[in-house]
Amino acid sequence: MLRRNFIHSVLGAASALTIPHFSRAQQTLVATVAGTGVAGYETEGSAGLPATATPINNPYGVVVGPDGALYFCEVNTGRTRRLDLGSGRLTTVAGSGESAYSGDAGPALQASFAAPHEIRFDKDGHLFVVERDSHTVRRIDGDTGMVSTLAGTSEAGYSGDGGAASAAQLRQPHSIAFDARGNLLICDIGNSRVRTINMESGIITTLAGTGERVATPDSGPLTGTPLLGPRSLCTDPDGNAYLVLREGNAVYQLDLEGSRLQRIAGGGMKGYSGDGGAAIDASFNGPKGIAYSASDHSLYIVDTENHVIRRLALGSGIIDTVLGSGERGDGPDGRPLACKLNRPHGVVVHAGVVYVTDSESHRIRAVAGVIA
Repeated sequence: MLRRNFIHSVLGAASALTIPHFSRAQQTLVATVAGTGVAGYETEGSAGLPATATPINNPYGVVVGPDGALYFCEVNTGRTRRLDLGSGRLTTVAGSGESAYSGDAGPALQASFAAPHEIRFDKDGHLFVVERDSHTVRRIDGDTGMVSTLAGTSEAGYSGDGGAASAAQLRQPHSIAFDARGNLLICDIGNSRVRTINMESGIITTLAGTGERVATPDSGPLTGTPLLGPRSLCTDPDGNAYLVLREGNAVYQLDLEGSRLQRIAGGGMKGYSGDGGAAIDASFNGPKGIAYSASDHSLYIVDTENHVIRRLALGSGIIDTVLGSGERGDGPDGRPLACKLNRPHGVVVHAGVVYVTDSESHRIRAVAGVIA
């Protein structure tokens, strides 16, 4: 893995991973690892500030970087923050704090980002940010820290398939993920489509969706099948993508090699049911995030309007809740199923720990002991 000069020059070398709040590895516990519960921002300086004593503001997307640190974006401020999991210190790596589309060809900390919803690193350590309000995907160079626009013109629309992604139009894109071949998938939710960018050629095409806001069938070819609210996606190493439909209240498996999709969770109706049984019969309420975990071959689904995180075991097809009581609120930390969440949006699994952006509680929470 390449060491990226941008990450190390701004932040210093990463520390060994620890979860200081969990004293008993076998116990399932949830703890706040960043944020105070109040929206805000304090200038950190190069050394950073203690994450649990420092306010954050409506965190959405979350990912683990090539340096082993946790990165998350703030939808209201446009900032991307870095949490060193060893020292517990928080720094800002991108965003001026203004919600706007500006700063291309300049350094990341001087650029502005317009409602970033998700962030991803590619295999070379470059950071990509998808912005709902500028209708773009932007790239932060891992060596130089300079910002550029990969996809979108900043004007909402649907155009550009077969040409350069930078000349194409998107409409309120919400989610991005790299597939096993290194192509970038985009949830172009305002266009009811999933788009894909060949990262070698820079060419954009439509992978799935017709633009119609109608119910998605249980199965079908990727091409020509409508998608009802394609909100978030993740991928696995085997050539699959997993897509959450916000309005469709369902999860689909996309076979990228076979060019087909199949419903694997949720029946389409709003609700909160099905735990302990087959995920295909479960109900969701506006799910907005998803992550694949190789360690237990499971999907972790952010069931946002139910204020819970649910796990779909891909081997058995069984679904359960791993965090959240189902009531909207702020904590308390401790027992995961007694901890109220407030419209969570992002999830990532790393080293056996589930990290969640508890968005409107303005916290990052971590659950240990869920994965055996």
